[in-house]
Amino acid sequence: MRFNSNLTGKLLTLIAISCVTSFSNGQESENLVANGSFEEVSKKPKRLGKIEMATGWISPTGVRADLFTSGGAEEIDVPLNVFGKEEPKDGNRYAGIIVYNKLKSNERSYLEGKLEAPLKKGMTYCIKFYVSLAEASKYATNNIGIALTKRAFGTTEKVPIIEEPTLMHFENDLKPLAGRYNWTEICGVFEAKGGERWVSIGNFLSDDEIKRIKVKPDNSVKVSVIPQAYYYVDNISVQLLDTERGETCECATADVGESYSTTIYQKIFNVDEDMTPTEKIEAHQVFFAFGRDALTTEGEESLDFIAEQLKENPDLKIQIMGHCNAMEDSVGMENDYYAGMDSKRIAAVMKYLTEKGEIPSNRMISSTKGSSIMNEEIQETDDEDLRMAKNRRVTFKVR
Repeated sequence: MRFNSNLTGKLLTLIAISCVTSFSNGQESENLVANGSFEEVSKKPKRLGKIEMATGWISPTGVRADLFTSGGAEEIDVPLNVFGKEEPKDGNRYAGIIVYNKLKSNERSYLEGKLEAPLKKGMTYCIKFYVSLAEASKYATNNIGIALTKRAFGTTEKVPIIEEPTLMHFENDLKPLAGRYNWTEICGVFEAKGGERWVSIGNFLSDDEIKRIKVKPDNSVKVSVIPQAYYYVDNISVQLLDTERGETCECATADVGESYSTTIYQKIFNVDEDMTPTEKIEAHQVFFAFGRDALTTEGEESLDFIAEQLKENPDLKIQIMGHCNAMEDSVGMENDYYAGMDSKRIAAVMKYLTEKGEIPSNRMISSTKGSSIMNEEIQETDDEDLRMAKNRRVTFKVR
């Protein structure tokens, strides 16, 4: 059995890549998605299948979505839980859904919530949310969509919702969303038909309409592999655009690295009080997207920590070593945009430490390394995309 509705909303395809975006005028209007980061809860969940604990969110079918929380039970903890490891995009919580199920194709899960106000006919809205493939997933898919509807879905049966999405990551020339480190943005614009009041997220197409691939297991996270494509979801927003004032929904564009990789590797850096300041600083690395020198939130947190150590130890200087991967070097020979990514990343790090960290530039030494030095954390089981992501980095040496 398949659960259908009569929505005829306009289908919009989009480009997805991990990055932070904003409205062009620098001012964001109100987010109509209540509790879009799942931070407000009626009470703390204790096991899987408890998305209803997040204020304003429900599972619209008999397969329950999950809520993960910092300091929770082992299977739903953040960042490490039964499905993998991921830091929240925002706050201390995120949701999780089954987008594809190899053995039980009817069993998918969805997120559903009520908007703060109905959408206005003819008005344009910016839609964004973020996803990350859980390490336990044996599969990845390119079909994760969002539906804005006048009526809520609702059934107690374990059936998929077959629907025309308002917005989804789905193009035949786009790779399945296989990024398991950091978050991938899904973003686009929507002209409302009027009266849309509900927002739902999940896989709204039949299995034969989607592209899916097997992904290699990540041995760095000890979880049991499941025959599913399971994704974490966070930071959902629907915001009205004032087009008369020139507001635009600035989604990532396809011309910067999208054809090569959308993965940003990230790890948790473990430091303790027994370590020396040198060991604490050198334990950190800053990772980047393909062809980019923009700092992620996690990268900024590492630099904040390094700046604090340098302030507490004014005699220390650091060598900042920039790295890129071999494909960036190769592409850079034909396209200047991608050339010299190692030096561009060093410049971004030094600028942050100087301006935000208040560290004098004479305490920093730049050192470009190109793609010649492989990251020691690369494992034999890593696929090529993950190997490239681990090499796009800045490392530190105390002098």
